[in-house]
Amino acid sequence: MGKRPLELSHSKFRSALTTGRSLLADIDGRSSTARRFRDLLALYTADLGGPDAGLSEGQLALVRRAATLTTELERMEAKFAQNEGAKIVELEAYQRATNTLRRLLESLTIHRGRIARNVTEPIDQYIKRVRDHDVEVDVE
Repeated sequence: MGKRPLELSHSKFRSALTTGRSLLADIDGRSSTARRFRDLLALYTADLGGPDAGLSEGQLALVRRAATLTTELERMEAKFAQNEGAKIVELEAYQRATNTLRRLLESLTIHRGRIARNVTEPIDQYIKRVRDHDVEVDVE
């Protein structure tokens, strides 16, 4: 008789990270860095449609990496400001992390930001509006 596959649907068989009981393994979630990480997770997830958008595990993993890189970059920026600058090796690490973050955000399509709307009025509506208001238009 063959072995029965292990049922992983019960939460006692799943890790705290998988079930959402823990944000980071063995990390106190009350630190300012952990709170910022949690905020970024929520913000990036919202950018992708929210927690109910049905994000894949791969997308969720990339969101976690993006939040991690963002918090680390912010920590580096604070250190640069306190030290009134950075060493070349620190800047190189910062640049590599920034480029990696950009690529992660692009792969998640978060990089698009707000999409510009076309606010140009169609010409026929413009002409009607001008005529209705008896506005003289100087066309030279």
